[in-house]
Amino acid sequence: MDAFIVGTGHTRFGKLDALDLEALIKLAARQALADAGIEGEDVDGVWLGHFNSGLVSDGFCSSMVLHAAPGLRFKPAMRCENACASGSAAIYSALDAVASGRCRVALVVGAEKMTGLDTAGVTSALGRASYQAEESAMSFPQIFGRFADAYARAYGDPTEAMARIAVKNHANALRNPLAHMHRAIDLDYALHVSDRNPMIAEPLKLSDCSLISDGAAAVVIAHRSELDRFRHAVGFRAAEMVSDLLPLSAKALEKFEGPTRAVAQAYREAGVTVDDIGLAEVHDCFTIAELLSTEALGLAPGGQGSAVIREGQTARDGRLPVNLSGGLKAKGHPVGATGVSMHVMVARQLLGEAGELQLETRPELGLCLNMGGGAVNSAVSILEPVKG
Repeated sequence: MDAFIVGTGHTRFGKLDALDLEALIKLAARQALADAGIEGEDVDGVWLGHFNSGLVSDGFCSSMVLHAAPGLRFKPAMRCENACASGSAAIYSALDAVASGRCRVALVVGAEKMTGLDTAGVTSALGRASYQAEESAMSFPQIFGRFADAYARAYGDPTEAMARIAVKNHANALRNPLAHMHRAIDLDYALHVSDRNPMIAEPLKLSDCSLISDGAAAVVIAHRSELDRFRHAVGFRAAEMVSDLLPLSAKALEKFEGPTRAVAQAYREAGVTVDDIGLAEVHDCFTIAELLSTEALGLAPGGQGSAVIREGQTARDGRLPVNLSGGLKAKGHPVGATGVSMHVMVARQLLGEAGELQLETRPELGLCLNMGGGAVNSAVSILEPVKG
């Protein structure tokens, strides 16, 4: 592919009362432009990944990015919405524009301001990403509770594996200064219902659920012909997107068919297998989603992912480190920012610029699995360092 990440930006994730949506967008965009060493006038097009669904009152916000730098005024800008995969939708749209030659340099920002609403308000807004004809009365914890129930019926109780995933991701986030949650949890806490860890939606406890966060991330994407201008570059060995049916009732939930298919397509496009991947950021909106993603990645056949988790194969020092950033579980999940954040985190690892998160041996390939809805939209990128 003739399109490359040449700059990255990433705000802290969390409850950021002092920053509204526009401030988050501008902060991440300015960081990415500075990292790429360019000005606004060097950008040919702008893409914003943003879910919203009533989280904020700004229904038309693509041009907020233009306030990040004077030279961005009058550049074409558009918003991409694909539920929790909105960030990857924005990246893939920019990739197509750059690879086609229509755009030489693109700026992509993913952003969400979520904490302006209370928990009930956020739950209601996110619920609009489900199939309203059948699931309008369900929250997303209830939807992913269905995935956990289906998994349990098909393969056995996933509770221990889910708890181990939560413990791992909280531990990983302690190294990430940009993460929302810097608090270790132990296995006993994650395994059991308590006053501090209540049941949210059977069988998902609080410790199984991602955070309500504010935040933004950004990347600059440039055409191959422009690479001499930039100090570093990360290429796309694959960028595959799969959309499945909306209704839960139409799918065998334990098979995680959309993400599994997207991963397989990405491996085929890149000419690699799971054994070639050095790290992965996957969409652990709920811990059951990371368990299912572990199997989708090919680390274990369906129903056998629990052993992989128990053996530590997805830990920082394991066979394939998964969610070194802390994942959605502890880094945070500002919906529109999540897909862009994954690409930033993986790109920085590949370039040796991940700071405290950096693996001792710099990986040669990294994978992002970003998912929208109940495994409805799945975007999988395989990234490689090209320069720097």
